[in-house]
Amino acid sequence: MATKQKVSFAPSIRRLPQYLHVIRQAQSNGGEYVSGTLIANELNLEPIQVRKDLAITGIIGKPKRGYPANELIKAIEHFLGWDISHKAIVVGAGNLGSALMGYQEFKNNGLDIIAGFDADPSKIGSRIHGVPIHAIDKLDQVIPEIQPEIAILTVPSPFAQSNCDSIVRNGIKSIWNFTNIKLKVPDSVSVQREDLSSGYAMLSVMTQMATKNKAENS
Repeated sequence: MATKQKVSFAPSIRRLPQYLHVIRQAQSNGGEYVSGTLIANELNLEPIQVRKDLAITGIIGKPKRGYPANELIKAIEHFLGWDISHKAIVVGAGNLGSALMGYQEFKNNGLDIIAGFDADPSKIGSRIHGVPIHAIDKLDQVIPEIQPEIAILTVPSPFAQSNCDSIVRNGIKSIWNFTNIKLKVPDSVSVQREDLSSGYAMLSVMTQMATKNKAENS
């Protein structure tokens, strides 16, 4: 399968971290087994959808008992690649980049941010949440030295493609793009774009609908 080909079970992959949260909570409450129905009820999903999603990890539940919680957690983590460490860099240490560097759940799930890059002289040579910050024009020098697998791109949009080119030129094959630019990359490079505006648009419409319904019912 080509690297840029769309994964057919992408929606399932997006739901698996939510399942992990529910399963871990159930386990912390003493549950040795977790049913697909319990997960579905917690997340307002259909049980059949949950079972289909979990099937891609290769685990099989036991009739009338569900899934062994510990084995299910390991199966999901292994499928997601969260049971091994992935070295990453953040290119753009502004508000968003700094927040991502301080997000503890990344480290808990195997994403180890080992360096940040920025053009602000006041940040270069400092540490943000313990992560060393390098000059952004040193990408070509530093990347080969530290050999990260993933680049998280949070620079202003006008600088997105040029920094992407530097990232790709130095052998990084996975880019998490938080800019609003559609990056041009070779077929061998995977790009996951996070559109924060789309998420806010959905929330905004839901808020308006809730306000309208409240007004109509008052």
